[in-house]
Order: sequence, then C-alpha cells, then structure tokens
Amino acid sequence: MRERVGCRFSGHARMTGSGADAAPREPRNLRDGAEAMQDEHGGQPPTTLEDTLALMRDLRARCDWDRAQTHESLRPYLIEEAYEVDEAIQHAVRDGTPAADATLRDELGDLLLQVLFHSVVAEERGAFALHDVAHALVTKMRARHPHLYPPAGGAPVESKGWEALKAKKRKSIDEGLPEALPSLHKAHRLQDRAAGVGFDWPDAQGPADKIAEELAEVREELAKAPPAQLAHGLLVSDHRHAALEAELGDLLFSVVNLCRKVGVHASIALDKANAKFADRFGAVEKLAAQRGIDVNTAGLEQLDELWDEIKRERRES
Repeated sequence: MRERVGCRFSGHARMTGSGADAAPREPRNLRDGAEAMQDEHGGQPPTTLEDTLALMRDLRARCDWDRAQTHESLRPYLIEEAYEVDEAIQHAVRDGTPAADATLRDELGDLLLQVLFHSVVAEERGAFALHDVAHALVTKMRARHPHLYPPAGGAPVESKGWEALKAKKRKSIDEGLPEALPSLHKAHRLQDRAAGVGFDWPDAQGPADKIAEELAEVREELAKAPPAQLAHGLLVSDHRHAALEAELGDLLFSVVNLCRKVGVHASIALDKANAKFADRFGAVEKLAAQRGIDVNTAGLEQLDELWDEIKRERRES
C-alpha cells in the first residue's frame, strides 16, 4: 500500500519498524536461531503474528481511516498489493540481491496487512476471526494431503492430487474460479481441473498436435478475408471477425494446454517473453539512435536488420 491519508503508514514494513529503505541484511544461517533474530531487532524478541494482529485491532480503534474501512472499500488495496508482491517476486528472482529480497519482504508484509485487516473487520461483525482463518487453512491443507495426514485412526492413503480431491465437491468445472481471473491463468486452471478427473492427453505430443490443428483452422479463416483488410485488422462489425476470434481463442487455449502439460505456466512464460521483447526492442531503438536512424520512418526491412544484429550480438556474448 504505497499511499494513505490521515494516520497512514506504508504497510507492515513500517508497522514493525523496518522498511524498503532499511539497510539490507545478510541471510541468517540455520544455526543463528532466536538469539540472532533478537540481535536483528535491537535486542527485542522478533515480531509475531499476534503482535501484528494486536496492532491492527489498535489501528481500528484509534485511527479514523482504518476504522472507516470495510471489506468492500479494501478490495482495491488487496488487488494492488497482490500485484506488487508479484512484481517484487519477479525482481527478487531476476536480481537476486539483498535489496530485492528486502522489497519482497516488505510487499509480503503489505499483503499480510490486508489479511489482518479483513480478519479484524470480520471479527468486529461477529463473522470469524484470524484464528478461524488459520484453522480453516490447516484443515483444508491436511484434507488435501491425506497421504501425509491420514484421518484419525486411519492409515495413510495414496495421493490422488488436489484436483481429483476437489472435483468430488464441485458442481461444475469452473465453480470457485473468480470471474476476473486473468484469461491465461483461468485457462490453465480449467485444464488443470479437467486433467484432475482424467480428461487429459497422455503426453505432450497430443497438445502439440492440437496446436497444429488449431493453427490450420486459423489459416482457413484468414484465407476467407482479403489480405488488405487483414493487414489493418478486421472491424468488429465484420462477420468474419467473430469466426477468426473464436479460432484464435482455440489456438491460444491449446498453447496454454501444452504449457501446462510440460510444467510451464503460460502467464509466466508470456511475462518473460514480453520482458525479452521489450529489452531487445529497446536495444534496437538505442542502436538506431546511435546511427542516426529514425525508427518511426526506418521501415520494417531496416528495423529487422537492426533486430537481427542485436540477436547476433547477444547470442555471441
């Protein structure tokens, strides 16, 4: 949560006296234990979840802004914090620096703040409390791992996977999936659920062949429209637009299925492809500027030459 008015603070990081601008710490060795943790906090015992919960209750009691919040008003903050955690994870994985880890730590604190906030709001209206959230989580995770946590008095059972276990409780394949879930992730989850009940290819060749089949159908639709129209995109009002959209959707769905089958998440793969393209094209723009070339008027052939040159340089290095 980057901004607040009134008695605002920047998430859990400031609540615990740390922040993104704090000096990064070296990772603790396993032998350090509780004494080293106390040293890191100025000789004080490490902050616990109970401390953060107590602080959240205090803020609800004494801060006008915090007291005024509801589940509904907090929705935008929860979404924002989730995206910020995702971005921090990408930076931590890519950079691998203490500063990136500190940012991830702080963003996780901001996300934790949202869990605490909603739990305390629910507690105040008599719905549930944080300990109920924790109990539900532990119960669910144990039920999803019966091979590790068998029922009382029972023997461990063979794991059938989460999706197979959850499928027994669902009324439909999309039950419980948020409507606003990003399309690539929703496709992955739907395919996961279908695979959980046995509706899946035996190997990666099946979805790979399906991609070729769907691509052929896309080409059939492309052949029905004049090239000049396709060069500028079909209008939504064009009757061929809906048919092409449907075939391209099938193609994308098949690509996601191949990704899932080989253990790659399509949204992560696309994130990395986006970053790679942006980086390479940025290098093309920089090279063009060095040579006095205007990328706005250079044309495809000249830009393609610069693109290939950048690819060669990076491949050789």
